[in-house]
Amino acid sequence: MITFPNAKINVGLYITRRRPDGYHDLETLFYPIDLCDILEIVPAQDDNTTLTITGIPVDGDVEKNLVMRAYRLLQSQYDLPAVEIHLHKVIPFGAGLGGGSSDASYTLRMLRDMFALPLSDDNLAKMASKLGADCPFFIYNRPLIATGIGDCFSSTNFSMQGKYIVLVKPPIAVSTAEAYAHVTPNTPSQSLSEQVAQPIDKWHDVISNDFEKSVFPIHPRIAAIKQRLYDMGATYASMSGSGSSVFGIFDTPPACTDALAGCFVWQGTCKV
Repeated sequence: MITFPNAKINVGLYITRRRPDGYHDLETLFYPIDLCDILEIVPAQDDNTTLTITGIPVDGDVEKNLVMRAYRLLQSQYDLPAVEIHLHKVIPFGAGLGGGSSDASYTLRMLRDMFALPLSDDNLAKMASKLGADCPFFIYNRPLIATGIGDCFSSTNFSMQGKYIVLVKPPIAVSTAEAYAHVTPNTPSQSLSEQVAQPIDKWHDVISNDFEKSVFPIHPRIAAIKQRLYDMGATYASMSGSGSSVFGIFDTPPACTDALAGCFVWQGTCKV
């Protein structure tokens, strides 16, 4: 079985409260995009479950990879047979795109379907939350307003179908701790649901990503990419998650320029 775990972007991201457990409550809109990894799972030739990774190099013990952790999580509750897993990485790391979380959630979904496990999407989402805060979103994989630590969802009729996205990831890594360092929690006066209901060409003055306040002064190149996307004609541009990727939303297919040289650049059409 082969599937294509996709990335996400954040339309708006507000840090609303620091929790007693050290985590932060937030409000954001998760929106799936068609930038994808490739994930294949087949029955193993022997009794050993293996994970092979190609594409973007991934360091570290494969047992600590979210894909293998997802398999082990299901294996702890069900008598899963051994499988061979091949992951081809395309989604950049440290980009605020949720690539690793998507891989993990797609692994859960694939194993459920392959072995007819009695698990609903809600069941899988609860399991996925043990792997990472972004993981439950990829079980549902449709536009959703997220609150809590990003794992409490509410439905939305939001759609950007027919719009074009340019995604730019510079060769810069932004640590989560670094991104949170200078963020002051604050609840916006208007809910994100109300904000995204406004025309996209009004979002520039309405919707923001709180992480930009702490990341842009440290990494001015990320801020410059956001401005470049506006110069190219984007109706709205923003950093995704805690960075370092930046996306621009366009009404017509844009032409990327040499100003984005040296960066990972992806263009796609919004499908939902």
